[in-house]
Amino acid sequence: MFFAIPLENKPTWRNPPWMTVLLILVNVLVFFGPQAREERAQERATAFYMDSVLPTLELDPFIRHLEKERPQDAALAKGGGAYSTDTLLDLMQHDEVFLARLRQQEIVGPRHPSFEAWQQARASYEALRPPPFTERWAKQYREPLLARPETWLTAAFLHADIGHLAGNMLFLFLFGFTVELSIGRACYLAFYLLGAVGASLLSSWMYAGHLGYGLGASGAISALMSMYAVLYRFRKINFFYAIFFYFNVVRAPAIVLLPLWIANETLQHLWSHSNVGYMAHLGGLLTGAALMMSFRATRNAQVATTAPSRQQDVQAQVDAAHELTAAMKLEEACQAWGRAVRMAPDDLSAVEKFFNTAALWPDKPTFHQAAAAAFRLKANDPQTLAFQHKAFKTYFDKARPHARLTAQDMAWLCKRFARAGFMDDAAKLCRALYATDPAHAEVVDLVCVCANANLRANQTETALGWLPMLQRHAPQHPTTQRLQALSAPWRPS
Repeated sequence: MFFAIPLENKPTWRNPPWMTVLLILVNVLVFFGPQAREERAQERATAFYMDSVLPTLELDPFIRHLEKERPQDAALAKGGGAYSTDTLLDLMQHDEVFLARLRQQEIVGPRHPSFEAWQQARASYEALRPPPFTERWAKQYREPLLARPETWLTAAFLHADIGHLAGNMLFLFLFGFTVELSIGRACYLAFYLLGAVGASLLSSWMYAGHLGYGLGASGAISALMSMYAVLYRFRKINFFYAIFFYFNVVRAPAIVLLPLWIANETLQHLWSHSNVGYMAHLGGLLTGAALMMSFRATRNAQVATTAPSRQQDVQAQVDAAHELTAAMKLEEACQAWGRAVRMAPDDLSAVEKFFNTAALWPDKPTFHQAAAAAFRLKANDPQTLAFQHKAFKTYFDKARPHARLTAQDMAWLCKRFARAGFMDDAAKLCRALYATDPAHAEVVDLVCVCANANLRANQTETALGWLPMLQRHAPQHPTTQRLQALSAPWRPS
């Protein structure tokens, strides 16, 4: 047994993961709604069956049928001791061959002395049984793959019991909120549903002909897990893992999790004899990885290519902004600069003019938008870094009612400022990020960047100021060890 849970991120309720919450709500409502009603009705029907003449008349013939036609299921029902009547009844309800003989009165015929009592009890039992819901919408492995394609999706919203539901919903939340906020709600929902379909297809192919059925959100959740690994790729994250009875916390690149999860599901399928659908998990993992790789490739292609028509549109907005500025129509000019920046977010000249114009109205949303555009410039040339640093200081001085900076922007600017030598502001950003989101994936790396920059500048005492934070969160990190070695001369005697 192996599992791994990332410990890096936490949901932000300023931008709640509503789609993840909605998916959890749908799963819960289905389980405690139609599934629970069906289960209660089936329990009443089973209680009637056990108190009637039916077990005496039907179970012995069914045991003989089972031992002859399905010896493996007979062994399962016997379990090394006496036959379980509950298991026998459940197997009987799914054995179409025996039920056909029963309804054709081949098992208990008109000449049987208890035929009328059996007929009445059987009719009452059938009337008490609820219309099938779970089995109707679950994947039936005994059916052809294309028999009911709607179940490729619906099975992902059904669960066997409360433990099954609770475990799946926990993992859905742990992985779902990060993926949702990274790729957007609409894309997230589409990928979740496609992950469910991919899980259903692989499991239906691998388990074809089996008498059981598949249900549960774990296939779609496995897709989210592999999306998470591909999304973060080589970024080092902290994650908790367990292998049988051994568990620990380790820091490693996120992509390492993907082959470990794939290997675990494959080995469990080959060696385990449980009823867990490991091939559904594997199908979800493979589907999610393919979807996220396609998403990243598409997004990179969109960023890398700017069509000539787009360049013309950008130039038109730039020309309009210049004309409006010359005419002193500054608010309209600001809007034109904003449109140009939305079309060409890496154009330093357009971003700089957008920011400088928007700074005339520091209490308006446009100023915050212009600051965000300035902070997200990616070029590493001195001109871009100097503009970003200047924009940062201007924004924090002028923004009303206060500056708005996301955790991701703080991490991005901190790293850039530290490498450019703006150490005071890099340190401020690092401490602000730690104060607002201490579990952020890049906090430890950024503290190390700041500390190492201080050391390179011979600011040993300032570098040692980061040591308590590193001892708390990364005691084995090489930077922590280096600072601890330097700390002895600075300790008071």
